[in-house]
Amino acid sequence: MITALLIDDDQNLRNGMKGLLERYAPEIHILGEADSVKTGIEAIDKWKPQVVFLDIQLGDGTGFDILEQLALKNGKSSSHIVFITAHEQYAIKAFRFSALDFLLKPVDPEELQKVVEKIKNVLKQNDGYAHIDLLLENIRKKVDNFKRIALSTSDGIHLFEISDIIRCESEDNYTKFYIKNSKPIMISKTLKEYEEMLTEHGFERIHQSHLINLSYLKSYIKKDGGYVVMADNSNLPISQRKKERLQELLKTI
Repeated sequence: MITALLIDDDQNLRNGMKGLLERYAPEIHILGEADSVKTGIEAIDKWKPQVVFLDIQLGDGTGFDILEQLALKNGKSSSHIVFITAHEQYAIKAFRFSALDFLLKPVDPEELQKVVEKIKNVLKQNDGYAHIDLLLENIRKKVDNFKRIALSTSDGIHLFEISDIIRCESEDNYTKFYIKNSKPIMISKTLKEYEEMLTEHGFERIHQSHLINLSYLKSYIKKDGGYVVMADNSNLPISQRKKERLQELLKTI
């Protein structure tokens, strides 16, 4: 069994979440509940759950306040955090860049099951909670032009400067990251997800299988159907429909 705590200031939502967990994730055992920042911290200290399902908006503050205070007291949270949130775009973006799990209200049973499966793997890894530190760093700054990204692999969480990512390559439902002064790493998310995250950081999708950081583009070669040469000396094809877009971008660099 995986021990868990529910923190939400709405009793009806806590009851609904308990019902969903009982039906779709019976391996989760709810130790207790809390409805505020104050009672949430007390409950975490008392129960020391493996997982905390944490609402962002609480009556006396936010779920981020709980993480901040736990960090001040203990240096880190000893629990795996799953945020439960409405459609708060800034928070969702921060979660994605920090590789943190979140569920949107109303909670979808299928998404809940996916998160629980991920929790089972994460609890085996002891990832050091560096991604929580990254989340708090981004929340404190209150800017959405994040400089670092957390990537979750089979052996833990890895933090990288976005500016060090040379390119990303699709391999079925996985994405391989090629990073400056680092070995390539494989992430179990699609290239489309990272395209959405990284486009505003100077990345461009040039092919179904390739997303490149334009800062590392060395050459655009028109012959042989068109391809680019990257700083890691890789030659990557350009799809026909992306050629005009890439040529326009190169004029602005």
